[in-house]
Amino acid sequence: MKNIVILGSTGSIGKNTLEVARNLKDKFRVIGLSSNSRWELLSDQIEEFKPTYIALNDSKLVEKIKGRFPNNNVKVITGSNCLEEIVQKKEVDIVVSAVVGAVGLPAAIATLQQGKILALANKESLVMAGHIVMSLAKKNQILPVDSEHSAIFQSLQSGKPGEIKRVIITASGGPFYDYPREKLCDVSPAQALKHPTWQMGQKITIDSATLMNKALEIIEAKWLFDLKIEQIDVVIHPQSIIHSMVEFCDGSVIAQMGMPDMKVPIQYALTYPERKALSVKSFDLSSIGNLTFKKPDMEKFPALKLGYQAAREGGTIGAILNAANEVAVQAFLDGHIRFTEIVSYVEKMVNDHHFIKNPCLEDVLAADIWARQEIKNALFKRIN
Repeated sequence: MKNIVILGSTGSIGKNTLEVARNLKDKFRVIGLSSNSRWELLSDQIEEFKPTYIALNDSKLVEKIKGRFPNNNVKVITGSNCLEEIVQKKEVDIVVSAVVGAVGLPAAIATLQQGKILALANKESLVMAGHIVMSLAKKNQILPVDSEHSAIFQSLQSGKPGEIKRVIITASGGPFYDYPREKLCDVSPAQALKHPTWQMGQKITIDSATLMNKALEIIEAKWLFDLKIEQIDVVIHPQSIIHSMVEFCDGSVIAQMGMPDMKVPIQYALTYPERKALSVKSFDLSSIGNLTFKKPDMEKFPALKLGYQAAREGGTIGAILNAANEVAVQAFLDGHIRFTEIVSYVEKMVNDHHFIKNPCLEDVLAADIWARQEIKNALFKRIN
């Protein structure tokens, strides 16, 4: 029986992780949960899974939780360091990091320092500080949850690291890949939130629409699999059936395929190196029909260029890229900027910042703070 903590249990990945845990309750005990604001859903999860610990950044929610469970012995951890505190509890075996954004970095570092398994969906940890995070990780201590990186990880079981020629990360293309370029500036948040394949949270759905999500995945793949930039390709695959591929030195290409369902990579991360039965939609190629592929248009979707730049140059660019994108996406959702301006603002922050080639953690966090404040200042001037 493994004890797991789920950071971001009320989000899409978190809810799917709980479904996996529910189906494998003889293998996993949910010992800790965290949520940013969805306390009612969190309360339902507490009632079902009866965790020992709860992490809540917003102290105002503590009374609401305690009010619903006046006689419950659950220990509530609150404050800005609550995620770090919950992963350090000695009973914890596996941490599923399903939070969105830079908030996941300190908890990822704390998890690895404690020698626990990190099932990582929070790609921002590697985007911001991949050199730091990977330096702390032992072999197979970080298990990828993102469908693309799980697919690469699974495909790599067919060869050795030195035999890799390249990895091919697939992208659905989001809702606008075939949209006229001149009309992209007029798309609304409601349109951008209608992903053709996956059901995800707002931020990652917008990232998928701009292809910034794929830019972040390029950086993540570099660090996770110790790749050179020339070994990472992206291909548009609208059906989202092939989740990514690995080409080996002998020309063999190994692909991990399946119907789009996040429970598959989540469960593989939790049960690795074993596989367990999972009830998912059956894979029937004859009913799927055609699988199509397209070369990514980096002029129409310049986020990919930024992703390659950040992966190539390293340093503080990843932290700037991620922080600026988080703020810009929210500004778009709030109706303050146009869809095409998301990446424009991010690019400006990347170009304007003071680059540090070999940043320590303090440098990374300082870059994150600078980018957020700088883009907020630019947006304030625009709005006012």
